[in-house]
Amino acid sequence: MIQWLKQVSLFDKLNDAQLEQILRIAQRRSFAAGSTLFKEKDPGDIFYVVLSGSIKLFTRSAGGDEKVLSVVAAGDSFGELSLLDGLPRSASAQTLEPTLVLEIPSAGFMKLLQEHFDITKGILAELSRRLRQTNEHVNDLTFLDDRTRVMKNLIQLANQHGKRDGVFIRIRLALNYDELAQMAGVSKQVLSDVLRELEAKGVLAFGHNEYTLDLTKLRG
Repeated sequence: MIQWLKQVSLFDKLNDAQLEQILRIAQRRSFAAGSTLFKEKDPGDIFYVVLSGSIKLFTRSAGGDEKVLSVVAAGDSFGELSLLDGLPRSASAQTLEPTLVLEIPSAGFMKLLQEHFDITKGILAELSRRLRQTNEHVNDLTFLDDRTRVMKNLIQLANQHGKRDGVFIRIRLALNYDELAQMAGVSKQVLSDVLRELEAKGVLAFGHNEYTLDLTKLRG
């Protein structure tokens, strides 16, 4: 388990003894694909670290329309906002595939922040990154055309979740077309048209729950 924790960015500066302390206050929990960890507006009292699998974070409009905000995978963490401000969950969380997480309860989470400045600093950096990402997304919706937004979203997913092999980046992602369209802020039809265009040009190749990005074609 310690080797798994060392792959989590928030914990990568801690020694084995400190990681053992985290394991003593945390609990491993596995979820099947499609499981809901929590819903928007639920009270929040658990901080999550993803050990394997992936989870989508999303909100719903009053009319029931879903908006995928982000996807977290192995090494990522989430759920800290409600623990920090005491307010209900700002989004829902649902697994995209079989997933293993580490759950740290509120009291244990606060103890971590008090005793380990590296973790506190990492949390602040992550919150700042998300705020910048939100501001960038608003700017994209205002100034970028649909095709550019799809391209940018694919590249961001590749940077976050892809594995590089020479000029290729393979992205294993269990999002469907609706969810990818929501992330890019476009209609499903627009997403489909752009993906077909990129596939025809050899920029993208699709497999089961994954796609491969050819950097040489992208740059061309």
